[in-house]
Amino acid sequence: MRKSLTLLATGIVTALTLTACGGSSAPSAETQTLDPAKPATLSVGASPVPQAKILEFINQDLAPKAGLKLDIKEIEDYQTPNTALSDGSLDTNYYQHKPWFDDQVKTKGYKFGHGEGVHIEPYAAFSEKVKDISEIKDGAKIAITNDPSNQVRALRVLEKAGLVKDIKDDTSVIALTDEQNPKKLKFSENQPELLINDLKDPSVDLALINGNFILKAGLSTKDALAVESTENNPYANFLAWREESKDDARIKKLDELLHSPEVKAFIEKEWPNGDVTPAF
Repeated sequence: MRKSLTLLATGIVTALTLTACGGSSAPSAETQTLDPAKPATLSVGASPVPQAKILEFINQDLAPKAGLKLDIKEIEDYQTPNTALSDGSLDTNYYQHKPWFDDQVKTKGYKFGHGEGVHIEPYAAFSEKVKDISEIKDGAKIAITNDPSNQVRALRVLEKAGLVKDIKDDTSVIALTDEQNPKKLKFSENQPELLINDLKDPSVDLALINGNFILKAGLSTKDALAVESTENNPYANFLAWREESKDDARIKKLDELLHSPEVKAFIEKEWPNGDVTPAF
């Protein structure tokens, strides 16, 4: 089952209702068993691509034999999945990497746990005005995410391309020094799901876009002007759950399936050019 929840990331989550096996309706971990004859339902919030697509593969090809049925909730923004997980509307979510997860737990007090990384979606820079990163002129306008954990990631893509330098873990565009920003680039911050629109803005010279929104827009990193390396990359996406659910048999089984050889092969076949790369 796959349901779509298209929610704009306004910073305010309004009246989110996710039915069908939310966390509060799950049987206790002590009595829970997984039986292929009577599959147990698990609700999972996920970005539409690639996460929901990977979950659909599991739901069709792997979950039935494991006694599991996934109720997949597609969520467009980056705030709602953790809000819904925290309030029990979701059993798990699959959309975030550790820097984002750590920031959310620290700033919002979530009591969450998580599994190991499943896949990496490289960050990339796109332009509809220039054909090569070397053509970015002094004072160019750069569209970039307003999310701190991904903003430094985007800045490192620019650093690798030679447009900025000396980027630290806590660097932000509003605090860049003249030494760090020798080309005097002008940054326009926006919510990550809106950067695709900024790419089409005639005033924008370059837009840095997160991998799942690259895929959703039908773009590919092979057409990007600069792409994040996947080697030793700390931004692998993983399955997250409430701490109280760490022994839930359904969650353990899904995490196991996400790290199966079958899922790795599916990712490599579905995205052979590296838009999505297995992290295990």
